[in-house]
Amino acid sequence: MNFTIQQVNAISNLGLAHVGDGAYELMCRAYLCSKGDHTVKNLHKDTVQLVKAPTQAAFADQIKPHLTEEETDFFRRGKNAHTHAAPKSASRAEYAKATGLETLFGALYLLGRTQRLQELFELMMKED
Repeated sequence: MNFTIQQVNAISNLGLAHVGDGAYELMCRAYLCSKGDHTVKNLHKDTVQLVKAPTQAAFADQIKPHLTEEETDFFRRGKNAHTHAAPKSASRAEYAKATGLETLFGALYLLGRTQRLQELFELMMKED
């Protein structure tokens, strides 16, 4: 993808989160596969653990100090998006942060900033 900043800004917050959810999950799946020590059943279970809202919220807190001003704006857009429901496994605050992370990942993916996505993802997995 190689959208312009104007094209990305024209997409709704939840639209960016939708794209970011897919990009983030794909990165998680590739990361787990690269470790080479998972069965298919464990790959799925471990992927679910990485993509659930409380985990994403913790990762968001972890990378926030490393975000640029523009990236912080994308995160804030998603965090402040008007979502109508949160999963039972997450608080509203965790769900908001997870949506912020997905919005950030969606924007970076659409802008073609895959190197930056990789840097942020590595920061998140550093504690793993």
